[in-house]
Amino acid sequence: MTATAGEPVANTAALHGRRRPPRALYAAVALAPILVLAAWGAILLAGPAAPSIARIGQPAPTFVLADLDGNPLRLEDFRGRPVIVNFWASWCRPCIEEFPLLVRAAAAHRADGLALIGIVFHDRSEPAREFMGRMGATWPTAMDPGDAVATRYGIIGPPDTFFIDRNGLVVGRQIGQLFAVDIERELSQILGVN
Repeated sequence: MTATAGEPVANTAALHGRRRPPRALYAAVALAPILVLAAWGAILLAGPAAPSIARIGQPAPTFVLADLDGNPLRLEDFRGRPVIVNFWASWCRPCIEEFPLLVRAAAAHRADGLALIGIVFHDRSEPAREFMGRMGATWPTAMDPGDAVATRYGIIGPPDTFFIDRNGLVVGRQIGQLFAVDIERELSQILGVN
């Protein structure tokens, strides 16, 4: 059957000997992704609670890592002191540029009880140890195998720095390179000086 000019073709599938799929098939195909997402959501909700993520005004997520010498490094051991937690890597150019500021801050505020903790991000211990020595950094630094702590702190890449007050609350965060003005601003909050 051929349509002539001006005649509408009612069902092109019938003209070519094919049957049209039932509407139920279209509905099933449309609903399948929704059902998969609903099942996935139910599994996530039924699973264990996600670890807390570092947020300003909230307690800093605790951690226990091995420092570069294999000794345990626990954030809670620094409770009662102002703490800077710095995620860095030896290959990170902004980390290289900000490290002298951290070294100066550690020396200038040692009497105030300021503690610095370094967490190496996507690097190896040998380059990290060499970097620390070259930069004159003496604070405890830990590896983060599997990025467990970086994930809890929401780290995407280095440098990323958290400022924690004496009560263990996150009071500031610097994503990206620290500059002198950033350190002064954040130190005034965690040291309690104006």
